[in-house]
This record gives sequence, structure tokens and C-alpha cells, in this order.
Amino acid sequence: MSELLFAVDDGVGRVTFNRPDQRNALTWAMYDGLVEAVRRVDADEGVRALVLTGAGGRAFAAGTDISQFRSFSRPEDALEYERRIDAVLSVLEACRVPTIAALPGACIGGGAAIAACCDLRIADPALRYGFPIARTLGNCLSMVNLARLSALIGAGRVKELIFTARLIGAEEAVAIGLVSEIVDGDLLARADAIARQIAGHAPLTLRSTKMALRKLRGEVAEDEALILMAYQSADFREGMEAFLTKRAPHWKGV
Repeated sequence: MSELLFAVDDGVGRVTFNRPDQRNALTWAMYDGLVEAVRRVDADEGVRALVLTGAGGRAFAAGTDISQFRSFSRPEDALEYERRIDAVLSVLEACRVPTIAALPGACIGGGAAIAACCDLRIADPALRYGFPIARTLGNCLSMVNLARLSALIGAGRVKELIFTARLIGAEEAVAIGLVSEIVDGDLLARADAIARQIAGHAPLTLRSTKMALRKLRGEVAEDEALILMAYQSADFREGMEAFLTKRAPHWKGV
């Protein structure tokens, strides 16, 4: 069974993260599949909108599959990971057509970063959105990701979200502008309806708006030292092993 599904129906593309038993935790293959799907959309002028969602009804995506971090042994592993994720998210953010994230349940870590790159987000009432890395892995977000989130919900809320390691519910997500609406019903049907409405609008108006807003956000400084400080720490190793063995981590700040 494919971990990522992609289909096009009447001008609307759909990407589905398809590991429901693991709450759609993201593997390298799924990240690569997302890039390939976006490139296919960009190459097909017949596609006018793209919907992203998660299979199973319990999660959009519960972050990167943590077991993949066990292979990290060199400083370059951390830098390569963040470069890889930033490259994936940049491709999604620059997608030629409007993107809509339909968020069922958990939307955490890498999944939350993907949702933040989409142009619109709708959610079911069970949404739980956030980056609980301060109580789980002890790693960090890249400056590019922090810039995206700050542009979306403000720097103050980003700090509060990461410092407290809490997850935002659906009502709060609407209140802070993270999500445009809560769908108490068929989430995918509503996402498809929005996509088809958008697909009927002027493509160049939509494309130019996307491009202009990305340019307004500006460039971000280099952050390799910050990434290495987190990913090369003993705390990151402790957080990863604690997460995988389902125990509380013991932080030391080193």
C-alpha cells in the first residue's frame, strides 16, 4: 500500500498521507512523494487547485516518523534533514495553484509545518495543532519555518506555542486565524467544494497573489549553528529515545 496517494479529478488534485495506523507519521518517502505530487500539479495546466489531507480520520500527519532520527550520527545529518524539509516545504509553498489543507485530528510537527505552507486550512472539531518539541524531542524549528509560522499567527503566539508545547484546538485555531473554518461533517467534501470554487477563478490573480505574499515575507538568515546546537545535543538523543520508548524525557540542557 502506498504511503502517499495522489489523484486528479476534474481539475482538482488531492494528496493523501496514507499511514493511518501510525497517524500518518511522515517517512522520507512521503516527503519525496509530496514534492513529486506538487511538481506534477505544476506541470499540468489543467489542475487549478490542490487539496492535502490524511487518511483514517484521526490525523492529518503526526510529524516526521521519529524512528528515522536514530540513524543521525554526524552534525551534517541534522543540517541535511532541515535542508531537506525546508526544500520540501518550499516546493509546496511555491505550488502554482492554491493549496488547501483539510485537517482531521492531529496535525503535529512536520504535519503542522506542511499545513502552515498551504494557502488555506480547514479542520474538523478534533483538530490538535502544534509543535510539542520542547517536551518531546528537544530539537528546533528552522528559521524558515519560524518565519512562516510568524507570518501566519504572529511571533508572540509562535513562542507561546513552542514554549508551552501545547496543542491548539479547533476553536482557538479559528480565533487566531490559523484555520478558516471548522467543518462538523464531511471535511473532504467541504475541501473539494472550496477547491472547485477556487478552480473557477482567474488563475493569474491567484498565482500573482501567492507570489507577492511570499516576497513580502523576505529572506531569512542562516541558522546552521542553532540547528546543530539542538540536534547534536544529548537532550535530543534523550528526547528521541524517551519518545520511542514511551517514557518521560530527562532534560539536562546539554
